[in-house]
Amino acid sequence: MPPTVERFVCPGKGNGLRATARISRGQLVTSAEPLASCVSGKRAREVCHHCFTRQETLLRCSQCKMARYCNAACQKQAWSGHKRECKCLRRLLPRIPTDSVRLAKLSLLFSLRKHFYILADLNLMSEQKKQGLSQLASMLELYVQQEEDSDLTQEVTSALPPSCRDPLSLIAKVTCNCFTISDGELQEVGVGLYSSLSLLNHDCRPNCVMVFEGERLQLRAVQDICPEDELTISYIETLSLTEERQTQLQEQYHFVCHCQRCSSKKEEGFMLSGEEEKWQQLKVALPRLEGLKTESNWPALLESCSNLLSAAGAELPDENLYKLRVTDMALDAAVQLGQWEEALRYGMKTLPAYRLFYPDPHPVHGVQLMRVGKLQHYLEHLEDALDTFKEAFTIMRMTHGDGHPLTSDLRMKMEECCLEMSGRH
Repeated sequence: MPPTVERFVCPGKGNGLRATARISRGQLVTSAEPLASCVSGKRAREVCHHCFTRQETLLRCSQCKMARYCNAACQKQAWSGHKRECKCLRRLLPRIPTDSVRLAKLSLLFSLRKHFYILADLNLMSEQKKQGLSQLASMLELYVQQEEDSDLTQEVTSALPPSCRDPLSLIAKVTCNCFTISDGELQEVGVGLYSSLSLLNHDCRPNCVMVFEGERLQLRAVQDICPEDELTISYIETLSLTEERQTQLQEQYHFVCHCQRCSSKKEEGFMLSGEEEKWQQLKVALPRLEGLKTESNWPALLESCSNLLSAAGAELPDENLYKLRVTDMALDAAVQLGQWEEALRYGMKTLPAYRLFYPDPHPVHGVQLMRVGKLQHYLEHLEDALDTFKEAFTIMRMTHGDGHPLTSDLRMKMEECCLEMSGRH
C-alpha cells in the first residue's frame, strides 16, 4: 500500500481505501502485479498466457494444449508457475475449467485467501446465482483432485480460515474479488486477483480508474482527491441507465448503490431523449444485435444497424442511449468489414454523447477518440485526425499516464499527422 493511501472502515460499506494526502487528477495512485491471474478462456488462442499480449501467432504448450505464448522466452518464464496447473489441465482433458475455477485453484495453491477482503455473503444471492456457483464449486473440487501433490494441497487448505475452506465459499470470494484484465483497446484478455485493491469500493462516477499494461494494474486518479476522501472505482460499465446499473450491481456484487449519480438521475433525460416509440424499437433489437456481434456476423450486423438507425430517423438525438449503442455496433461492424468511410460516419456520431456522458477523463472516451482519429488519419483527413488525437491525448495522459504504450502510440500518431501535413506544403 503506498503512503498516500490507507485502509479504513467506511460507514455502510465496510472496508475501503482513502487518501492520506492530496492526490492530483492524472496521478498514479498505485500499481500492482496480480497475486494470481489467468487468460480468459475465450481469448486463450489469441493472448499470450505469460505477458497477456494479443498476438496473431502463438506457441502452444505441447502438454496441456491450452496455454499459449509469444515465443520460447515467454514460455520459459511462465513454466515455474504453469507447470503444476499444466498437469491438472492435462488430466482434466477434454474438459476445460472456467476462468473463475482456474483462478480459485491458483489462489488455493498460492495460499492467497488472506488477501480476500470482500466477503461474499451467500445469503444475499439469488437461488439461480447460488446454483451457478455450486456448479462451479463442483468443477473446482474435480479440478483440485487432479493435483498430484495432494499432501501440499491439504496442508494449504487446512492452514486457511474454516470459513474459506468450502469450495463454494472460495468460488464466491473469487468472483467478487477478481478484476477483469483488459488490453489497450479495453477488450477483456483475462482475470486477476490484486491483493488490497479489492478493498476499493464502487461509485457510478468514480474518482479513480484502472488500466492495465500486460497484467500489471495501474490505479489513476481522474478527479482531484483531498486527504480522507474515499478512493472509488466503478465495478461495471457506467454508460447505462440507473436501473440497469443497479440491477447489475445487485446481481453480480449483491449491494444497492447509493452514490450521488444514482440518487440524482440527472443524465436520464439525455439518455432517454427523443420519441419513446422510436428508441424502444432500438432497445428491443439490442439482444439480437449482440448475438450477431458474438457470432462475428458483421455483414448482417451492419445491415441491421443501418436499417434500425434509418427507421429511427435523424430526429432521435444521437445522445439517446439506445441509439448510441446501435451506432457503436455499426461502427464495429463497418471497421471489421473495412468500410472506412461508413465507419468514420458512425464514429463521429458517437463523440458528442461520449463527451456528455464521460465528464471526467475516462479510458473508454479516450479509446473511442483514438479509434475515430485513426479512421480520419487513414482517410487522409489530417487536420481532423490531429485534432481528434490531441483530444484523446489530453484524456489518456490522465487515465493511462505518459509512459503507457497506448499513450506512446497516440503521441506517434500525432507526429505522423504533423509530418504528413508539412509534406503537403
